[in-house]
Amino acid sequence: MTSTAEGAGQLLAISDLHVGYPENRALVEAMRPGSDGDWLLVAGDVSEIAADIRWALKTLASRFAKVIWVPGNHELWTHPKDPVTLRGAARYEYLVEMCRDLGVTTPEDPYPVWDGPGGPVAVAPLFLLYDYSFLPAGCATKDEGLAYAHGTGIVCNDEHLLHPDPYPSREAWCRARVAETERRLTAFPDGLPTVLVNHYPLDRHPCDVLWHPEFAMWCGTRLTADWHRRFRGRTMVYGHLHIPRTTWHEGVRFEEVSVGYPREWRKRHQPPGTLRRVLSPGDGAG
Repeated sequence: MTSTAEGAGQLLAISDLHVGYPENRALVEAMRPGSDGDWLLVAGDVSEIAADIRWALKTLASRFAKVIWVPGNHELWTHPKDPVTLRGAARYEYLVEMCRDLGVTTPEDPYPVWDGPGGPVAVAPLFLLYDYSFLPAGCATKDEGLAYAHGTGIVCNDEHLLHPDPYPSREAWCRARVAETERRLTAFPDGLPTVLVNHYPLDRHPCDVLWHPEFAMWCGTRLTADWHRRFRGRTMVYGHLHIPRTTWHEGVRFEEVSVGYPREWRKRHQPPGTLRRVLSPGDGAG
């Protein structure tokens, strides 16, 4: 059993499955819900290969009552080993259609409402990207930040593999995604709390513990820094950093739920592939 859930139906989360690694693929093969009512949030970086993404999401969708997916940067790569050669927005749209074929909810679908323990809450899967605004200390612009990162040798592979087509840049794609998502969240009925799910943290504070601070440039956007409060967040679920932990920011719980690479999870005390409960037992309307 890889779930921490107890009782009937839990809202669970995982991210950064990276099933291209045989050890991580075995973790997915072993994942099971704790009950027939469990939902699973998958916060990106399933794989960079389309066939592997389909396998993992199909496997999980066959077991959980509902699977909700958001893309990470690895899904958006146009990898030289992937027969699917689509780039940018066209690749994302391809993955959305794949998910719909599998019955998996995406950021392009209506936000489902979880009515189980800790609910009701609207579960909002988000696709926002990043805009290089999480700059290293002493850097005032993207160019300065990238120059600093190149100087340290810590540069995200997105610079070579994540194409923004048809947008002129990744930050332009990010701004378009933020604007559209903000419109949808603003139109959502007032009063219902939310679980906000994104591959990247909506606020910069989780990046403060990075071994390489310059990597924060590829970890989110300051445009969403108040969304956890503005859109009634009860929990903000994210991955990407490969530093699974719980933090609290302005009264909202931030859950980093990544598995990460085998060389990372072998060092941890917690069993790899453990599904994280998103809502605490005391949450909910009572």
